[in-house]
Amino acid sequence: MLKQLFTLTIGLSFTLVTAQSTVSGNVTDKNGTPIVGANIYLEGTYDGASSDDDGNFLFETEETGTQTLIVSMLSFETYVQTGDVSYLNGLKIELHEAINQLSGVTLTAGTFEAGDNSKVSVLKPLDIVTTAGAVGDFVGALQTLPGTTTVNEDGRLFVRGGEAGETQVFIDGLRVFQPFSATANNIPTRGRFSPFLFKGITFSTGGYSAEYGQALSSVLLLNTTDMPDQEKTDIGIMSVGGTLGHTEIWGDKSLSVNASYINLSPYQWIIPNDIGVLWNKPYESFSGEAVFRSRKEKSMFKFYTGFNQANMDIDQEDINFDDFVNFKLKNNNLYANTSYKHFLEKEWTLTAGASVSSDKNDIGFRANSITTQETAAHIKLKLKKNFSSRFQWRFGAEHFMANYTEDFLSPDGFTFASNITDNLSAAFAEADIFFSNRFAMKLGARGEYSSMLKASTVSPRASLAYKSGANAQFSLAYGNFYQNPFNDYLKFDKTLDFEKTSHYILNYQYLADGKTFRAEAYYKDYADLIKYDTPMAQFDSQFNNLGSGHAAGLDIFWRDNKSIKNLDYWASYSYLDTERDYRNFRGAATPNFAPKHNLSLVTKYWVEDWRSQVGLSYSFGSGRPYDNPNTPEFMAEKTKAYNSLSVNWAYLISQQKILYFSVSNVAGFRNVNGYQYADAPDVNGIFDRREIRPTADAFFFVGFFWTISDDNNSNQLDNL
Repeated sequence: MLKQLFTLTIGLSFTLVTAQSTVSGNVTDKNGTPIVGANIYLEGTYDGASSDDDGNFLFETEETGTQTLIVSMLSFETYVQTGDVSYLNGLKIELHEAINQLSGVTLTAGTFEAGDNSKVSVLKPLDIVTTAGAVGDFVGALQTLPGTTTVNEDGRLFVRGGEAGETQVFIDGLRVFQPFSATANNIPTRGRFSPFLFKGITFSTGGYSAEYGQALSSVLLLNTTDMPDQEKTDIGIMSVGGTLGHTEIWGDKSLSVNASYINLSPYQWIIPNDIGVLWNKPYESFSGEAVFRSRKEKSMFKFYTGFNQANMDIDQEDINFDDFVNFKLKNNNLYANTSYKHFLEKEWTLTAGASVSSDKNDIGFRANSITTQETAAHIKLKLKKNFSSRFQWRFGAEHFMANYTEDFLSPDGFTFASNITDNLSAAFAEADIFFSNRFAMKLGARGEYSSMLKASTVSPRASLAYKSGANAQFSLAYGNFYQNPFNDYLKFDKTLDFEKTSHYILNYQYLADGKTFRAEAYYKDYADLIKYDTPMAQFDSQFNNLGSGHAAGLDIFWRDNKSIKNLDYWASYSYLDTERDYRNFRGAATPNFAPKHNLSLVTKYWVEDWRSQVGLSYSFGSGRPYDNPNTPEFMAEKTKAYNSLSVNWAYLISQQKILYFSVSNVAGFRNVNGYQYADAPDVNGIFDRREIRPTADAFFFVGFFWTISDDNNSNQLDNL
């Protein structure tokens, strides 16, 4: 018996020894270079080895049947192979470089980002409101970036030869239909929104994502703060009014509210703005905003709303009238949006949202009465799937509903009424493909259909990025973009078609140690622009889509916040060559809003001994074209160059109390925005003219800002 047991034990031991399998192979990168020190093992076991200097590995295992082999190495994607263990020998394994989200290539052509957490940021949220001359308006700060043009009498964003209406604004991915305050002709407007409610801004000067449409030139994306870090109250007393804001937090929910009252009457009384105008009732407005947030483990819900009421009554100089012309305005605007994001299983993300707006204007102009009402809505659904660090896919659909009415009544009883209703549906799909840490691609397409125009479009979009060094990269972008004609044309002719442009962009960017350098060349080809045959668009004009044009240029940006202690500065330059044959143009010409050269310099310096931040901004624009009817050439003359030097000073009285001063155009440059010519010549056959100038050469602002918070350290320097 003992002899039989001994024989059985020896037999089992022999069987176990002979059941061992050999796992072996060689590990290299895609170029065939051996990878040293890779970790190779069978999943769920202690059996494994490391690759040697030649990339070879070998180990024994007693495991049988189907097994999973894991090969891992820092900076490479993990390799996984499943099969019968007897076949896991003599393997040739090629590891692929892992995609590093922090140091890898990014798709940046045509895009500036402002956000504390974005690695491609060229501005921070603080910059939006601390730039001298911007006076807290995010558009004023964005006008210091290349690709933009300062049109002093307008105040909106003019981008790379495009009109202001060719830029669209979105909050949390949802369209804002009236992003700027209503105003009078030649009186600059401002954005309706308070900068401190937003965590970041993405400003695309061209070639933007297929997710967005109805913008020939650019899109501005505003993203509200997800969750505030603490409860606080902000109080502001200003030379032009006052502000009050408060944030309340209940666990995973929060509410931020902000109210603002602006009245220029006291300012007008002390420092009159009276160049070419008489103020019967200076601009007055009351506005408020609120953001409610609810964050769960796998979801985020936001509700944003804002309203604005404004009115003004002025008399403006007009070359065609002996007396000043009266203009009255009352505006009521309401906007709301809600967005929901849910993180699903298997790397899927669902985003849904809707926005609605209502905007009404009661206008009195030269005894004419004009009432306009625009009601619009936007519904959107988007899905995103991360298949891997190398491939991400987004697709979605959205629907826009808009109704615009206008009623005109003249003193002689003439009336004109218009009603524009459109339902525009769109679908989009886009993929981000990362071939390596050096090379990436974005491919997308967008389709739209307009019920009013009875037309559809398909817009391909593509961009490439190549990382040429540790801190530098090149990017290319191409895309087609369509937009409905403006309501100013559709109210007279609803048979018009989409306007179109194509963008071609080449970008170089360098980011290192607090320094940013960007250079971007672009070309835009316009087609199907609106033309008409009268001095201005009116009910008896003949309209068509036969207009065309182009815009080409070079944008350069440099920022440095490390070389000199406490000094942060940036400089931007834009060269623009553009012509259009559109509107009532007699031929191709450069529009009035498109100077050839633009230059901006912004500096901010913290003076520790003074407990102050001082800032300076300088803006230059070469002369803008205008048409002189006394000469046969069309749009052949130019205004003198635009210059503006602005300064600001924020003084910390205490940690939570700030006294703030700013002066726009402190040097008092006498800028001329253009000329208005008489409708008819005088007895000598000469058309008289008058200069179109700002209502004042300089603007002064003084404010006191007080923050009340639990930590006693927060202040409103971020909001100034």
